[in-house]
Amino acid sequence: MKVVTRQFQKSTRGFNDMVDITHETEQFVAEENLQEGQMLVFVNGATASIGTVEFEPGLLKDIPDMLERIAPMDMRYHHNDTWHDGNGYAHARSTLMGPTVILPVYKSRLVRGTWQQIILLDFDNRPRTRTITLQFTGETGS
Repeated sequence: MKVVTRQFQKSTRGFNDMVDITHETEQFVAEENLQEGQMLVFVNGATASIGTVEFEPGLLKDIPDMLERIAPMDMRYHHNDTWHDGNGYAHARSTLMGPTVILPVYKSRLVRGTWQQIILLDFDNRPRTRTITLQFTGETGS
């Protein structure tokens, strides 16, 4: 059993920006000749998340709309009272969505549905450069 790790960065616009990172994840599987195991996809930071979704225009609107109903930007957040940075909503949203997903790798392929892409969601109130860590645990071809 091996552990193989890679990091890469993505720039975001913040404010619920969603970035498809499926290609980078599948590229890692291919380049490292990963055979069978588990792929952890993790984003550093307390105001971003990783998820899976059908990456299409309707859902790119629906997900921010849903999050606005659950954790509105204009609500009072005690975090803002403490730090005065105006991103309390971003912390709440990232807590709801979570910083990781774990996907199986089977027969040298990342297991996901046809319309299931891996996405980085950035909720912060400014553009950011996010570091994504991919960590595979399992069998490799090398």
